[in-house]
Amino acid sequence: MQLLAIYDMDKTITRAPTWTPFLIHAARARAPWRLALLPAAGIAGVGYTLGLVGRARLKEISQRLMLGNSLSPAAMAALADEFADRIAAAGVLDAARARIASDRAEGYRIVMATASHGYYAVAIAARLGIGDVIATGAKRDAQGRVLAKLEGENCYGAAKLRMILDWLSREGIERGGAHIRAYSDHVSDAPMLEWADEAFAVNAHGPLTALAKAKGWAEFDWL
Repeated sequence: MQLLAIYDMDKTITRAPTWTPFLIHAARARAPWRLALLPAAGIAGVGYTLGLVGRARLKEISQRLMLGNSLSPAAMAALADEFADRIAAAGVLDAARARIASDRAEGYRIVMATASHGYYAVAIAARLGIGDVIATGAKRDAQGRVLAKLEGENCYGAAKLRMILDWLSREGIERGGAHIRAYSDHVSDAPMLEWADEAFAVNAHGPLTALAKAKGWAEFDWL
């Protein structure tokens, strides 16, 4: 029997969301003048709230504004490592570290499944000893440069579960031969949580708290 513990990242493992802080970190490091474009990214966010812009498109717009159209693999790796060091030092919840360690001690393979971009989520996961990451991907050009476009689906909601299932298939893991725990702070991860054998609502907002109570899921407050 394969034992898997699948963790969301933002506000489940980390104290706060990471996407906007990463963009600010990257702009400050590479082109501080781009920080003046933050209001434009905010306007795009309003468009998302109004249903005029999808989450995937919002990510592309925000990345283009704050990082430009493309970035070399080396430059992106350097930004990701610097940001991951910062998050690992002060942005990871102690209780999340403890739970990951506990799951690992019980024989669970730890997997991070996050809507965040893989180019920095992988770096954060590595600092937590997590080698398996399912995340939003970025397109690359023929030279390997990271583009402000998504590769495949945004790893969010039902798409996250589809991407987890694809990962299971690539890893040769049969669902019937696995016992799966899933952790998340947000109701958008309801498909993943309902599919898991054990679901944990962590630092949950109102809608997930209500769903967890209705489903009988365990609730943790790690903040």
